[in-house]
Amino acid sequence: MKSVIAIVLLFMAAVAHGHEVRPAYLELREDSPGEFSVLWKTPMRGEMRLALSPEFSGRTQNLSPVATRQTGSAAVQTWRMKAVESLAGQAVGVAGLEATMTDALVRVAFADGTEWVKRLTPQAPVATIPAKQSGWSVAAEYLKLGVEHILLGIDHLLFVLALLLITRGAWRLVKTVTAFTVAHSITLALAALGFVHVPPPPIEAVIALSIVFVAGEIVHAHHGREGIAARAPWIVAFAFGLLHGFGFAGALSEVGLPEGHIPVALLFFNIGVETGQLMFVATVLGFMSVLRSVRISLPRWAAVVPAYAIGSVATFWVMQRVAAF
Repeated sequence: MKSVIAIVLLFMAAVAHGHEVRPAYLELREDSPGEFSVLWKTPMRGEMRLALSPEFSGRTQNLSPVATRQTGSAAVQTWRMKAVESLAGQAVGVAGLEATMTDALVRVAFADGTEWVKRLTPQAPVATIPAKQSGWSVAAEYLKLGVEHILLGIDHLLFVLALLLITRGAWRLVKTVTAFTVAHSITLALAALGFVHVPPPPIEAVIALSIVFVAGEIVHAHHGREGIAARAPWIVAFAFGLLHGFGFAGALSEVGLPEGHIPVALLFFNIGVETGQLMFVATVLGFMSVLRSVRISLPRWAAVVPAYAIGSVATFWVMQRVAAF
């Protein structure tokens, strides 16, 4: 039964690799009254970048040429801009966003210390900049970002799926999921606050390798050679969870933390990640429960099909990510 669930999820993994969907990011920082440093980051796929551009309802004037560079999977443009009319009260939008499947995070930092953060979507590509943003609105935006990141992070979900397949017993499952949560929360906070810095490419490769390891442990357990992942899955979940936390932090670093609300933004991004993870676990367990009630005779070898499929996809990711160093 479990093979049916895994194959469906693996189909998702085969057509998208980890962290495929990245949000666009617009940051405006007021250096002097009415003058802003602008950073515009647009997602790229290979050499192609999304045809997106920021726009304002009021009059603006560029004070410098637009400088463009490529970094990772995004095109980054920077320039200086003057708001002829005050940005507070203006509508800001992203032209072309409605024709995509990605979102855009907008962050405006005013010279008086106030900030505004808003997540634009294809359904709502325009928003009005208020004079001041509350901590609760920041919390809501970063909560959504956290949920979105874990649900679109196919590699993280595949690791959690492998843990679900190898863990036996409700109490063991609770300990395993809790260990993974605690571990990645620690490294997410340390990396996001700048206490620890680890280059993203090696981390992404090792995250894929962690999936290969657990997939191999599932096969060994099926043949009666239980390894540490089968005997104590919470230890494996905690150890590799530390690495996955760096992966979450890498995604968070792409949009940054609002200076006036750093603790709130970090806390609710992490809560969003946990919420999305629990949604995934509950969905998988629900499917398993339903499928157990359906009596279908499967050959004995079918039990290891999910493990081999998970391991194959993750091995491809390892090679792909190592080649990108």
